[in-house]
Amino acid sequence: MSTYLADAAENLTVEGPSATFTYRRLGPRGGTPLVLLNRVRGTLDWWDPEFLEHLAAEHDVIVFDNVGTGYTTGIPRDSVEGLADGAAEFIEILGLSQVDLLGWTLGGTVAQDIARRQPDLVRRLVVAAASPGGTVPGAPAPNEKVRATMTKPEVTGDDLVFLFFPETETGRAAGYAHLTRVATRLATGVPEVSEVAAMGQIAAIQKDASIPFEQVRANLATIRQPVLYATGMQDVMIPALAAYTAVQHLADATLVAYSDAGHAFLFQHAEDFAAQVASFLAD
Repeated sequence: MSTYLADAAENLTVEGPSATFTYRRLGPRGGTPLVLLNRVRGTLDWWDPEFLEHLAAEHDVIVFDNVGTGYTTGIPRDSVEGLADGAAEFIEILGLSQVDLLGWTLGGTVAQDIARRQPDLVRRLVVAAASPGGTVPGAPAPNEKVRATMTKPEVTGDDLVFLFFPETETGRAAGYAHLTRVATRLATGVPEVSEVAAMGQIAAIQKDASIPFEQVRANLATIRQPVLYATGMQDVMIPALAAYTAVQHLADATLVAYSDAGHAFLFQHAEDFAAQVASFLAD
């Protein structure tokens, strides 16, 4: 039986113009809530319960499914701006005037767009294993095996371990431990991300990748909130160079890097990264 509070958190719903949003809320109420934005093909069930447990020890943590994804109704979005608008709609209909955001991978790119276009809504921003958008000078060419795995009609547990964790004994062990922890929620027959929603998210990434770096740099310069950028040095999906490049063009940014981890460093080092987030949000 699971020992994680996240596995017992109830599904809540709220009605918005675009969708009936499903979300879960953990931790003590009060202060600025921390809203999490998910990865491609992820639902709120895929957040690692150990990571949520550490985050919610000190914070009011909210996880949700965006429009047309997982438990949430509506027409799936196919652009970063559309996903950002869906997330902002959800936050506003909860009656929250300001939040902190933590976005992982595509969610991190979406979080940056919200902070840029709706600055009054965001107090602080945590960007995990994400691109600042567009092209990154000097970045290696996309790995074809990664691209092929990511776009498969059905991505297996072995595929996720390959994409998210280093191909080392320690990394693979961390990957399968993560799959074991999320298995409790996934075993309950939850809705999967539809192919339409998944392809929309991939289309959002592809559109974003075409933005020239001059525009990316200008976009980053408009983000005035404090930003914690974090990366795994062995990330095969989004190179650590993307985070290093982004912080050079942000007004107030801190960079954290894990040498032995990849795209899911936040689950491989759940307790440590949650402590990094808590310290950053408390400053």
